[in-house]
Amino acid sequence: MNKKRFIFCTAILLGMILLLPANAAAAPLDLSGIGINFNGDNNEPQAVVDTVKVFILMTVLTLVPAFMILTTCFTRVVVVLSFLRSAIGSQQTPPNQILIGLALFITIFVMQPVYTKVYDEAVTPYLNEQITQEKAVAIGSKPIKKFMLEQTREKDLALFVKEANIQNVEDPLKLSFTVIIPAFIISELRLAFSIGFVLFLPFLVIDIVVSSILMSMGMFMLPPSMISLPFKLLLFVLVDGWYLVVESLLHSFS
Repeated sequence: MNKKRFIFCTAILLGMILLLPANAAAAPLDLSGIGINFNGDNNEPQAVVDTVKVFILMTVLTLVPAFMILTTCFTRVVVVLSFLRSAIGSQQTPPNQILIGLALFITIFVMQPVYTKVYDEAVTPYLNEQITQEKAVAIGSKPIKKFMLEQTREKDLALFVKEANIQNVEDPLKLSFTVIIPAFIISELRLAFSIGFVLFLPFLVIDIVVSSILMSMGMFMLPPSMISLPFKLLLFVLVDGWYLVVESLLHSFS
């Protein structure tokens, strides 16, 4: 199967190359719109500056997904949904794409008021040239920090404040993201694992009952998970499990 897939992909790639126009390789690429000059001499100062700009741009782009994930409720949601699938024992059902997509849209729903406030108070004034870039970053970071601090335990925050040798913290909103984000993440993981433990309990009871019945009947060769899975799915559907789990997640952020 892998060999056939490799041959198929190779054929598609060769077909795309053959369909390219003859002068496509010679056509110049216009990159003047991004303000970076790629045609200068490498020994010129401007070429060095442009190289540094590209390096900084690529570094920022690689950090944006991690920043968006670790400063929102995405961590808690995706961990809880993963625990739920493991508790049911349905292997790869629902698949990872469904869980990630559901977690993403729940995150968008929860974070919408926060980012709306950031857009109204920081992005719009900056685009209208009413405030500077530095002030826009300072104003826009406050709603995000406030959301994270509301979900962070004081014990976790105090740990990183202490390790950073920060004294006399009068306003937690003035703390940097390097202090708030790790404290927020470990608080989120702790709560997500607590919710996962609660989710495991009813399904664990079903597994124990099914295993005891099979052992008493002498069916040692029959996997208990094969018998318990339909009962766990039936229980989850009867109690409207998806509604209850998502409702509990939404209420945990209020």
